[in-house]
Amino acid sequence: MRLGLGAASESDPIFKSNGKRGLRVQDDRDEDETAIVTRRTVTRAGEVLADLIARPLTPGLYLVATPIGNLADISLRALSVLARADLIAAEDTRHSKKLLTHFGIAAKLTPYHEHNAERERPRLLARLHAGASVALISDAGTPLVSDPGYKLVREALDAGFMVTSIPGPSATLAALTSAGLPTDTFLFAGFLPPKSGPRRARLAELASVPATLVIFESGPRLGKSLADMAEVLGPREGAIAKELTKLHESVTRGRLDALASEISGSETVKGEFVVVIGPPSEDAADASDEQIVYQLEQALKLESFRDAVRSVAEVLNVSRAHVYELGLKLTRARD
Repeated sequence: MRLGLGAASESDPIFKSNGKRGLRVQDDRDEDETAIVTRRTVTRAGEVLADLIARPLTPGLYLVATPIGNLADISLRALSVLARADLIAAEDTRHSKKLLTHFGIAAKLTPYHEHNAERERPRLLARLHAGASVALISDAGTPLVSDPGYKLVREALDAGFMVTSIPGPSATLAALTSAGLPTDTFLFAGFLPPKSGPRRARLAELASVPATLVIFESGPRLGKSLADMAEVLGPREGAIAKELTKLHESVTRGRLDALASEISGSETVKGEFVVVIGPPSEDAADASDEQIVYQLEQALKLESFRDAVRSVAEVLNVSRAHVYELGLKLTRARD
């Protein structure tokens, strides 16, 4: 009787033993390769940073973007500028000190914020006149975006000083790109007015902009702001981003009215948020302003301002925001 050696089946003990051993060997190889690649990356990053820091920093004003939550988001170039700058002007020196300490940067800090800008700006310009390199940073993100600094940059340019932007983290772009809304054209509107009347007026101005809107808002005002957005802008798609780049980062998406209802029913909201709102619909009918105003005048005889705006927008199939804007003009003319 001839005995042949066939292939081992998966149920054979020898196969199981060798298979497990083979997997362990492969895992060990993968770990070794990963460790090699990691060491290579760390070494190369250190070499690049060391090379940048070894170069002299040209005198001028540097606008340095800093992390919006995750310290690992800072760039090598930003670190090299902060490490070499003669002076760092920070919105909150205590907050910025934590960032610098984390990366072992011992630099001279000076406060520069909206409350002392008029006094401190001439001093910073004097340092530039003396040939110093000055870095401007905000508490988080890119300087000048909803932060002080525009006048300093303007006067530095007028005086002939070099102004260089060191790009990096931005809450505006992080929220925009993760919202799932059109990104080809967008408008950053900053913070809206804190009171409902001026806030609604500002939203009415923004309503006809053919672009995605990006708005900053504080936690305590978020619910009321969303309600105003839903009322003035109508049933647009939106997104609320919070804790961006942090452990509990979240982006909540939906129609503005649904988002407003969700926030109004939640507990006390803290922190700052980025609200992204989709552009106006292209399907609106071509009703003239005269037609809209006429319908509004009739509706206001029977309904409140808010209900009249809603009714006219639905009947004429036009943007509620545009009807609201015309309604404001109509009531002002009457007053």
